[in-house]
Amino acid sequence: MISNTATFRTIRPFAACAIHGIAFDGKILYGIDSINGYLLQIDPLTDHTKIINPQSWSEFIGATGLAIADQTLWFTTDESVYYCDLNTEILTPKLFTRLSDTANGIAVYQSTVYVSCHRRGYIYIFNKDTQREITHFYAPGIGVENLTVRGEELWICDTLEQTVYCLDRATGDKIFNVLTPFSNPSGLSFYTDPETGKEVLYVAYANIEPYIRDNPNIEPNHEIQYRDRTFIHPLYFHYFEEERYALSNGYLVEMSYIEELSPLDHVELNNLEWRIALPAETKRQKIRDIQAIGLPFTEEVQNGQRVAVFKFDQLTSKDRHLFGWKAILEVWSIKYQLTPKDCETLPANDPVIDEKFKANYLLDNDNLAMNTEIICRAALDGVGRETNILRKMYSIRNYVYDRLSYGIKPTIDTPDIALKRGVGSCGEYLGVLLALARLNEIPARTVGRYKCPAQPHSRDIELIPDFNHVWMEFYIPGFGWLPMESNPDDIIEGGPYPTRFFMGLAWYHAEMGKGIPFETLSSGGNPIPKEQVSIGSLAINHVRFRILSELGL
Repeated sequence: MISNTATFRTIRPFAACAIHGIAFDGKILYGIDSINGYLLQIDPLTDHTKIINPQSWSEFIGATGLAIADQTLWFTTDESVYYCDLNTEILTPKLFTRLSDTANGIAVYQSTVYVSCHRRGYIYIFNKDTQREITHFYAPGIGVENLTVRGEELWICDTLEQTVYCLDRATGDKIFNVLTPFSNPSGLSFYTDPETGKEVLYVAYANIEPYIRDNPNIEPNHEIQYRDRTFIHPLYFHYFEEERYALSNGYLVEMSYIEELSPLDHVELNNLEWRIALPAETKRQKIRDIQAIGLPFTEEVQNGQRVAVFKFDQLTSKDRHLFGWKAILEVWSIKYQLTPKDCETLPANDPVIDEKFKANYLLDNDNLAMNTEIICRAALDGVGRETNILRKMYSIRNYVYDRLSYGIKPTIDTPDIALKRGVGSCGEYLGVLLALARLNEIPARTVGRYKCPAQPHSRDIELIPDFNHVWMEFYIPGFGWLPMESNPDDIIEGGPYPTRFFMGLAWYHAEMGKGIPFETLSSGGNPIPKEQVSIGSLAINHVRFRILSELGL
């Protein structure tokens, strides 16, 4: 993994509400403010901002796509595609073409014009000289998409998918895709630093954020309000083609997990060993440093995972301690590039899949209700006649999303109860997904543990997650474990659902001890049953993150 301090800055144009299309012309960045209709000229080094359509701004209201080629500016608004000469004092848009539905993004390369249409799900390709459609191909995502061109590549950002795609611009075939560090990407353009020659892809974001407003007319005087937030940020990425995955924007993060010993009931335990899993080492997560907090620990390895062991000769209800660990982590967004075609011919004998592996990841070893009628029926209905393992997993996910809505409750019910109720927490989504996958002979396991609050611009500030979080990994013979979120992609009632976290994780996921329990108690070498004493009745956990810096690739 390559990790360096990020070298390009975040661009924050003045007075902008919602930047959608962006385009670089040499050192100058142009951006469309869709709400105000401003065509902005922005200095990427200073944020100096100038409105260059002061007389014709009303004609640009609602504009989304933006492209610049040969001193001609192109933009989209409603169903229309316009162009105008950048060298004129007053920009006068001229109609290029109209679509049968809303035109969203635009890119221009030589004599070819690319236009995306979210409602139709297509990217249309026109001849610039004749204004006639040459062909069209399917858009890769399900959200509103914007475009830019680099050589033989067409680059696309998708608002709902939180993803940037790199396509072959002639065929529309996907080369690879990466997750963006922020939600709602709304425009993109490549920039080459004239001094260093380094090229970077800038992505615009447009969203609404909550904030606490000081209102002197009410008591108490603080209230939650919402405001437009828009900015332009570099997207760092690297595609590891042979290993079939891509990384994007990474962060150096400090994570602390501390237990505050405060028993609720009378307890007396001798020779207690309290084990807490340490952060995992993965393709997207590396440990730079780890240290004990409060009390020292010894370290052991379980199934390849590092675990901190805290030892107490005697623990009683009168004892009070703080103990845990603090880790400095490199965390990146990852997106695997496996396709159903890659899974057509899988190895018949994967050496990893032995009897122990099957017992852990194919059987009901976690109260998954896999023998109940409702779960057995769901396992059949979820995949239908599909035989491809990747398509089966995708179908199972969509089946569960169709039947569950997200909701939090104090306890986690078994998958049969959650499926009957139709509402589940992340843990209950996960239980149903695990059960259906395993019944379809897809090895699956629980992973997770926490997500850093997704506020990468908040540096050196204590960030405390509201909840713990779990997701899953499923196993592809001959390839390995692939991640899949439990519920965050279930955002549209009835679908279609984004695939941003299907075989992908965002930078803010913190992975803990895979294939082992996160936290366990034992005495004299024997596990202590939860019925005898639970960790929740002994201690209060304290979890916090601190984002130290952004990393470049």
